[in-house]
Amino acid sequence: MARGRSADYDLNRETIVRTATRLFAQQGYPGTSMSDLARACGISKPLLYHYVSDKYQLLREITEGHVTRLEMLVGEVQAQKLAPAPRLRELIRRFVHEYAQARHDHGVLTQDVKFLETRDRNRVLRKERAVVSAFAATIAEARPDLATAALDKPLTMLLFGMINWMFTWLRPDGTLGHDDMAPIVADLFLGGLGAVQPPVTLSVEAPN
Repeated sequence: MARGRSADYDLNRETIVRTATRLFAQQGYPGTSMSDLARACGISKPLLYHYVSDKYQLLREITEGHVTRLEMLVGEVQAQKLAPAPRLRELIRRFVHEYAQARHDHGVLTQDVKFLETRDRNRVLRKERAVVSAFAATIAEARPDLATAALDKPLTMLLFGMINWMFTWLRPDGTLGHDDMAPIVADLFLGGLGAVQPPVTLSVEAPN
């Protein structure tokens, strides 16, 4: 008779996936072994293989899972039927917030997607392109003249340049949080430097 799953199987497996995500983000996919993962999880390697078949399975699950969540965020925002500019602000807000919760996932997607096999990598990249296209379409709706000049996609990539790498410099324990930065990114992108407003949570001391 096949061995049944324990009541806490899903929770234990999710802990393994989250630990693998952190290790891949910190050490890189090639630099992380199954022995490293078992040690970090506090379990034996045989027990680890009860939950996952190999390291590659984890990489595929982490990268595709993250970009699938981003696709879902786009769908949720589009379902709100907002005008283009408010929709773009909401997309920025939701993505910055998601990256704050999934900084390790995003790090793995950014640095380790190249280690996926061609079929798996293409599937992840198709999802990424769908997300980029949704942002570009919103920019095109907000500024049709920019779309006519074929600037909607380049501007989208500039916007993602601001969002995607925030996790590399924004400290979790710093004065500014991701929720503070989201409207700043939107202000800067939509209105330029003159449109940026400081977060109301920041107080400026008066000079003596």
